[in-house]
Amino acid sequence: MAQDLRIITTGGTFDKQYDAVKGELTFRESQLPRILGQARCTLTVHLEGPLAVDSLYMTEEQRGETARVIAKKDINKTIVSTGAMTPYSLEGSDAVFNLDSAISTVQLLEPGVYITMSGRTFPWDNCQKDPNKGIFISIR
Repeated sequence: MAQDLRIITTGGTFDKQYDAVKGELTFRESQLPRILGQARCTLTVHLEGPLAVDSLYMTEEQRGETARVIAKKDINKTIVSTGAMTPYSLEGSDAVFNLDSAISTVQLLEPGVYITMSGRTFPWDNCQKDPNKGIFISIR
């Protein structure tokens, strides 16, 4: 069971905050320390980032198909990607639930690359976002 956890952030939906001056969601600082505190996570967590790039505006070069690249490296670790449909700073956010799910998942599954969203865990190559429902679904 993992006792140390490394979280690498891109500054995506988890970290967006409403900027009243600009009237839009922007990045200020990572929300992960607050989320981890709220979740009462007892693991040793190493945070890297944020890179502060909104996934909605990433170029294909920035996106790089992260899960595919990691899976090809044949790293003997359990790697779980997650995100949020609604920023942590807004009411009704799924950020805490998804992060908590990812933290549990990374401790339970065999080495490999996975995606956890909305209470479901998928192998990296068997899911996609359903834009009409706002959830991830299996593709086969």
